[in-house]
Amino acid sequence: MYSAAFAEAPHSLYEQWRAECGSLVPVELSPGVPATLVIGYATALRILNDPDRFPADPRRWQASVPSGCPVLPMMEWRPNALRSTGYEHKRYRHVNVTALDTVDLHGLHAVVEQVAVPLINTLCGEPGGRGQRSAIVHAELLGQYIRPLVHRVLAYVLGLDPDTNDLVSAGMAAMFEAAEDANAGGELLVAALDEHIERKRARPGDDVTSHLIKAGDMSAEELIHQLVTLHAAGSEPLAHLISNTLLLMMTDERFAGGLLSGSLSTRDALDDVLFTNPPLANYCISYPPQSALIDGVWLPAHQPVVISMAGCNNDPAIRSGLHDRSGNRSHLAWGAGPHQCPARQLSYQVAADAIDYLLDVLPEIDIAVAPGDLVWRRGPFHRALESLPVRFREAVPLPV
Repeated sequence: MYSAAFAEAPHSLYEQWRAECGSLVPVELSPGVPATLVIGYATALRILNDPDRFPADPRRWQASVPSGCPVLPMMEWRPNALRSTGYEHKRYRHVNVTALDTVDLHGLHAVVEQVAVPLINTLCGEPGGRGQRSAIVHAELLGQYIRPLVHRVLAYVLGLDPDTNDLVSAGMAAMFEAAEDANAGGELLVAALDEHIERKRARPGDDVTSHLIKAGDMSAEELIHQLVTLHAAGSEPLAHLISNTLLLMMTDERFAGGLLSGSLSTRDALDDVLFTNPPLANYCISYPPQSALIDGVWLPAHQPVVISMAGCNNDPAIRSGLHDRSGNRSHLAWGAGPHQCPARQLSYQVAADAIDYLLDVLPEIDIAVAPGDLVWRRGPFHRALESLPVRFREAVPLPV
């Protein structure tokens, strides 16, 4: 799953593995790191809803993994809800849900607009990409619009200062790559969040970090790792939910025609991507403490069981066709069971707003290369583009 072949055509491999292995596939997440990949929808639901047999605590597995393993930062134990079970899971999840519930979703619309408009105006103000007047403008959306927007909105939600946000975002991106610098990225992330928490203790505000601190029952280490989880869920996956959705809307005739005609909406496109090309494609990891028999297969004790949200969502046993998915949110892109993502509504809203603001100004935006020439980033966990080059006719910047 770390190969270029998997990054280029994961769905072809899911189909091949399903034919060869059924719903449970032996894979390697990294060289020498075996795991079982779950690509059956019903099987995934049974595992996700059975935390006693399939707990999320990786410490027994982690003890057997070299410290420099590139997937370790994304899988290692942390004192947070994602990697805990029982009472500790309930305690951490309650605090996180309570803090997230303080975010004013109505006010967040205005925050996204305040961030999006200057970024879109910058795109409009670079005709031809070289400062020359031209009818066609070229841009790279991930670097020039999507990532800056996501990082600034997330900074607002978590109360991150700009310098800290830059460091945290760089560390998180390295971890998702699961490459040689993943461990250095994890260290950068933790150090930046430690400083952030100290700043918030001195100057609290109406943000998620301050509300986590106000809970008063977590150590500095615990606070750091709540923020690691929240930032991980709200940065790279959200950025690539936006980019994957824009790619779909520019290349699929159901949506490409709809940019102007409105035949299908942004929310329809988001739902389609969450089914077919979710940005966090393979995750929701558990570690059975004893060998477990599932679908006639014995899963080894203390070895990762990874849910393929992308594979499960496209399981022929439940698939009804891409054209039947408007408004259907039975996908597993947000997980399921006790570890289901608590920030899904927030992420969904930011993604929809980011896309709608862009398309309001640039309704004729189009991909600037052949879809087959796009490069997908390598890594076992995400479905993420290296870049998203686009072109569009010059537009009048929005008033600020």
